[in-house]
Amino acid sequence: MKYRKLGDSGVDVSLIGLGTMTWGEQNTESEAHEQIDYALAQGVNLIDAAEMYPVPPRPETQGRTEEAIGTWLAKNAGKRGDIVLATKIAGPARQPHNPRHIRGAGNQFDRKNINEAIDSSLERLQTDYVDLYQLHWPDRSTMTFGRPAYPYIDDEYTVPIEETLAALGDLVKAGKIRSIGVSNETPWGVSQFLRAAEKAGLPRIVSIQNPYSLVNRTFELGLSEFTHKEGIGLLAYSPLAFGWLSGKYEGGARPAGARITLFERFQRYSKPQAIAATTSYVELAKRHGMSPAQLALAFVNSRPFTTSTLIGATSMAQLKENIASVDIELSDEILAEIEAQHERQPNPAP
Repeated sequence: MKYRKLGDSGVDVSLIGLGTMTWGEQNTESEAHEQIDYALAQGVNLIDAAEMYPVPPRPETQGRTEEAIGTWLAKNAGKRGDIVLATKIAGPARQPHNPRHIRGAGNQFDRKNINEAIDSSLERLQTDYVDLYQLHWPDRSTMTFGRPAYPYIDDEYTVPIEETLAALGDLVKAGKIRSIGVSNETPWGVSQFLRAAEKAGLPRIVSIQNPYSLVNRTFELGLSEFTHKEGIGLLAYSPLAFGWLSGKYEGGARPAGARITLFERFQRYSKPQAIAATTSYVELAKRHGMSPAQLALAFVNSRPFTTSTLIGATSMAQLKENIASVDIELSDEILAEIEAQHERQPNPAP
């Protein structure tokens, strides 16, 4: 395994991070424990969860993912220090698919909601602290979850970033969280968090968890400069574009038990232009005798702004294949072919 610094936190995290959004829906608790055991044995130390998980979010299953991690920690009490545990607080329901059952649709990043969320997460996780606490999406309307551009919506009210950061800073002082991160953020949002931290002497964010893959490289258009200049690490999610880049949906295939087969929620990667681009990358991998999934993951791993590539799996075979991508070095020839394809179809699935 390879490791990179988590922003300026001083913490080393594995280049491959273990995503958990299927635990409690597509994966049982025992399967989740098996995944943790295997990942740790391979040197993975970052485990990323969220109070909203599993996905799709439903009132009946909300919190099961954290609960599965909690029961693993209870059985392996001496190993808490072996993992960098990250989780997220859900934000307000500003888009149709945002959950409305977690503290209500108006759930915002004020002190009351933040304190309630972290205490509930710690209880489910059966730990006294989390290493990284992240805001799952902004407390304002912006281009998240497939929106191709800024929506020009004037929200009736959003919690000031200074207020949110102050509440999180108090949790750092209390020892409930070690570091702060954002997710699904924009360059403007990152700049405001940095400004608030500097102005008020509050903790700086150390990470940003945003989508990044062969079919969605929008992170490069502005946010990558922040990671370079300001020491904010990217935790890249959906590096396989919800499984499409593994090639398993090629030709209209819908494997039993697969996410796209089961749920209609994940449509941003199934647009015609995204499917065409995905096929090109799958064919590129096969021409070079590589697994499509490992090509896609190795590309994300290779980016200088990637701190950790968050992989998820519903089977142990998938988990082993995904983690093994850390050992793959892409040749200059393959990288040149990827860039040529990207120029032909840039960001078909933002």
